[in-house]
Amino acid sequence: MLTATSKKVHNYSAGPCILPQEVFEQAARAVLDFEGSGLSILEISHRSKPFEAVMAKAQALVKELLGAPDHYQVVFLGGGASLGFHMVPLNFMKVGGRSAYLNTGEWATRAIKESKLIGDTVVVASSEDRNFSYIPKGFEIPADADYFHFTSNNTIFGTQVKQFPKSPVPVVCDMSSDIFSRPVNVADFALIYGGAQKNMGPAGATVYLFDPERTGNTGRTLSPMLDLRNHGAKESMYNTPPVFAVYVSMLTLEWMKKVGGVAGIERRNAAKAGLLYGAIDRLAPVFKGTTAVEDRSVMNATFVLGDPALEPAFDALWKEAGISGLRGHRSVGGYRASMYNALPIESVQVLVDVMDHFAKKNG
Repeated sequence: MLTATSKKVHNYSAGPCILPQEVFEQAARAVLDFEGSGLSILEISHRSKPFEAVMAKAQALVKELLGAPDHYQVVFLGGGASLGFHMVPLNFMKVGGRSAYLNTGEWATRAIKESKLIGDTVVVASSEDRNFSYIPKGFEIPADADYFHFTSNNTIFGTQVKQFPKSPVPVVCDMSSDIFSRPVNVADFALIYGGAQKNMGPAGATVYLFDPERTGNTGRTLSPMLDLRNHGAKESMYNTPPVFAVYVSMLTLEWMKKVGGVAGIERRNAAKAGLLYGAIDRLAPVFKGTTAVEDRSVMNATFVLGDPALEPAFDALWKEAGISGLRGHRSVGGYRASMYNALPIESVQVLVDVMDHFAKKNG
């Protein structure tokens, strides 16, 4: 018999992150008995007809929810977006060519590092000069680059690209932490990729949505395991895929469709972000945002206390309210409220109430 704790926890973890309760319940049932088969989802063959149907549905939902052109391919792989950092230049940078990158934070920095291992890499702009607290604008992308790469949302520093750059070359985007949070014009991208554990499912799967016509034209011979077109041709079955992570991602994608698709989720996310950022600004100087206002992330709101000595008192208050995962990344400190798709606005209201109470006592 499945049981769940009655204690309400408001989960602000930056990833792995909150998923819809109904997805947890469906996944838990499938662990015990997948679709009445008498087998657990954890033990079925990835080559079985039932799992092939799961994979096909997950791939179709990715394209449907994002409005991808018919010829685009969807691949689910292991390794996280960090493996993607290495696969991108292998699949898009020509032998003797070069790439262009926008540096907006830790994950962009890591992607740049991997690209430099493969070939000439140009950083067109960086916000490192102000500790990645803003998104650079007005930069030029070299027309002779093989591709341009950027990270759409920055979980550590709390910034988000609001207007996608116009590019004379194919665009590649790491959307790990805001994929499915807002509509995008997929045709503008040669590749969109991201780890599932922020907005789509559990850790263990990475989704790649790419245009096969603009992928792999590099002149280099790749290991089949690192070749995106090979994985696309094999329908993510070249090797054993992350079965459970793909299944839970499929359930989450079904949930997204049911609650209004990406457009509906965008409205929900805007309301949550507006509520929290409104409190941060209204309760200044007790609380202070850490990023440029125009670049604030809808997914990850970062803030600090005006008086750091009050952190223990604030920590005790939000923990008592059942809030989890509010502390900032270990590299920057402060606080980070990750408001991914499945976080209900009621949880944001609980945090805002805690902040109001704290500011009243300490303002």
